[in-house]
Amino acid sequence: MRLSYDRGHMDLGLTNKVAIVTGSSRGLGLAAATSLAAEGCRVCLCARGEAPLRAAAAEVARVAGGPANVLAVAADVSRADGVQAVIDQTVAAFGGIDILVNNVGIAGGAGLLETSDQDWQDAFDQTLLPAIRASRAAVPHMQRRGGGSIVIIASIFGREAGGRMTYNAVKAAEISLAKSLAQQLASSHIRVNSLSPGSILFEGGSWWRRQQADPAGIAEFVKRELPFGRFGSPQEVGDVVAFLCSPRAGWISGTSVVVDGCQSRAF
Repeated sequence: MRLSYDRGHMDLGLTNKVAIVTGSSRGLGLAAATSLAAEGCRVCLCARGEAPLRAAAAEVARVAGGPANVLAVAADVSRADGVQAVIDQTVAAFGGIDILVNNVGIAGGAGLLETSDQDWQDAFDQTLLPAIRASRAAVPHMQRRGGGSIVIIASIFGREAGGRMTYNAVKAAEISLAKSLAQQLASSHIRVNSLSPGSILFEGGSWWRRQQADPAGIAEFVKRELPFGRFGSPQEVGDVVAFLCSPRAGWISGTSVVVDGCQSRAF
């Protein structure tokens, strides 16, 4: 099911704020960048692939008031120099940083006996370390502006069992990281939250690929696991990201906001 609804301005008080969204050429990252741009943010998108990144930037520019409010940086943020390039180019283009959305992450492997040390290392290198490095690099710029907001895209499977073991572990680590950073950075007026989506469907994403490979099996999964009878959409996550980054969420910090259509079992 494709949702169609007005993506109009919510008046969240984000006009001219500067936001970085990592892993933003598609899916949740692109949706977050679009929602922030629709609220008046100047947005830096970053991803490894140049062509999809340029296409994403053009899409965001359509709601951002033009290309001058959008920056696209092709970089591998699993590397320290890639993170620094994104931070430096954003500050050079827009003069500072107010918002950071840490979205990149992959995790391979299978069960305990089949998952190698390298699989574990890759999961942390591709997911947790980029969030740590980007936060560490962005925070001084936020402090100079008197505050800011960091959102880490985690998962309901960082809160309870489900999915790959490596994915569970790195997403749980991201939720814990957000809580720790929130407590550390509150005195600098920087709020930090994680956002825990459930199963989200978008073209090219993992659920889309599974649906293409096994339509009947995924239909049964939806019937069994998703109480609303459908997958979530990236836009439904992106709009919550925009809210969490805004002054309207000024007393929300150190928590994990679940956006899952009642999929998870945890309290």
